[in-house]
Amino acid sequence: MLRLTEIKLPLDHAPEALEEAVRARLDLRGDALRAVHVARRAWDARRRSDIHLVYSLDIEVADEAALLARAARDPALGRVLAPTPDTRYHHVARAPAGGWQRPLVIGTGPCGIFAALILAEMGFRPIILDRGKLVRERTKDTWALWRRRVLTPESNVQFGEGGAGTFSDGKLYSGIKAPESVSRKVLTEFVAAGAPEEILFVAKPHIGTFRLVTMVESLRAKIEALGGEYRFGTRVTDFAIETGRDGVRRIRGVVTEAGETIATDHVVLAIGHSARDTFATLHERGVFVEAKAFSIGVRIEHPQSIIDRARFGDFAKHPILGAADYKLVHHCGNGRSVYSFCMCPGGTVVAATSEPGRVVTNGMSQYSRAERNANAGIVVGITPERDYPGHPLAGVDFQRRWEERAFIAGGGDYSAPAQLVGDFLAGRPSTHLGAVVPSYKPGVTPTDLALCLPDFAVAAIREALPAFGKQIRGFDMAEAVMTGVETRTSSPIRIRRDAACVSVNTQGLYPAGEGAGYAGGIYSAAVDGIRVAEAVGRAMAGLAAAA
Repeated sequence: MLRLTEIKLPLDHAPEALEEAVRARLDLRGDALRAVHVARRAWDARRRSDIHLVYSLDIEVADEAALLARAARDPALGRVLAPTPDTRYHHVARAPAGGWQRPLVIGTGPCGIFAALILAEMGFRPIILDRGKLVRERTKDTWALWRRRVLTPESNVQFGEGGAGTFSDGKLYSGIKAPESVSRKVLTEFVAAGAPEEILFVAKPHIGTFRLVTMVESLRAKIEALGGEYRFGTRVTDFAIETGRDGVRRIRGVVTEAGETIATDHVVLAIGHSARDTFATLHERGVFVEAKAFSIGVRIEHPQSIIDRARFGDFAKHPILGAADYKLVHHCGNGRSVYSFCMCPGGTVVAATSEPGRVVTNGMSQYSRAERNANAGIVVGITPERDYPGHPLAGVDFQRRWEERAFIAGGGDYSAPAQLVGDFLAGRPSTHLGAVVPSYKPGVTPTDLALCLPDFAVAAIREALPAFGKQIRGFDMAEAVMTGVETRTSSPIRIRRDAACVSVNTQGLYPAGEGAGYAGGIYSAAVDGIRVAEAVGRAMAGLAAAA
């Protein structure tokens, strides 16, 4: 099979146009072309008056060798035609006959799920621990905060089966580079678990919250069928680490809140970006932890129709295009950068705190992306050297300070502070809301967001919003609403690991995913889970580490 790229067609092309385009591009007649399969479909919307689709296609032809020989002689054809890459996933190790302790995976977000899946497929029968609840019980607890202002600290948007990504837009794309076999493994497992098949070929796949719930359950069932063992409501409170005569620190097990010690030589630490108590415990036990950059800001909401029109013009609401998204960045005069984060077309702003007395926002969409508003984080990049120096966990303290102020500014009942863009730009508190109805539940309190953001962030966002309005008409509209605060953009720490994915100073401990500072979203976390599971598998099978 051959891969043919850069086939461009109109947005509303007929189904037979794909085959016709392939025949025309390759000068194929009769039965020389046997089949055409879509490998990837994207759209080019750089010109709103000429939005078109761009395909990569896998084609079956009668004489592959002749076509490849022609491509070798023709640079233009050689640029777009090559053998289809092998995307089959191959496990790097198999469990030996015996003599090993079962590995532990801490956390059941995307990273933990895929680490557990790969370990289970290799025969290592992992034990998977999660402080939270099964996904459907967790969903009830999450809705209790949104509807009744009742927070369950161990079961919420951040903690529980599925991780923080369960209550999100379900984006499955990232800027990371991963082997195509690994990328395909993630997507095919999601499809097998119930995701729509289109995620295998659309350029910006997403799933949505409702589908993620059932998918997480399906993946759990598969892992258990392969010998994996889940233990929910099991918070890890300590790590058994010993230093050998050779001076090397090694993990020997974990201690749970119930007082149980689970012995193991291999721990995948997929704890997520909000496991602040675990960060502190790891630091106290001497595991190398360092402060990491992240971002702080607000959620902004506009009518989705304004974003659709600005991005797609007369093609707005086209069924292939769906609800429009955006990606914005502005470099400010004060040296800060402001950018859009986790944009959720046709979605809602959600309460995402995991600690009492604090307010945190995030965004969520269903697969349909059919809600009235578009929302995104508008956040300012911050660094430990400049903004929270002096201690590896200073970023956690920084987050908590502004989350507490947001709780107070919102009224002290988990309502979130909100402000109209027009008022924010004018430097005056909001006393009422306008045409854009905020979607945050349990509710918002009109106020001044400057009460719960650093001065530099307020200044930077005030500069950025008019600049964004020049890129997307209406973005700085006076009645757009901002809700605070967005603090959990990524982990505030990194648990440093080496090339074999092992902690730099604690053998057998494998920091993984977003909480350890190595991922940022569902897809990248899943990919990192696979990478770390492969490293564990090699170590347990006595194989050399990958180059």
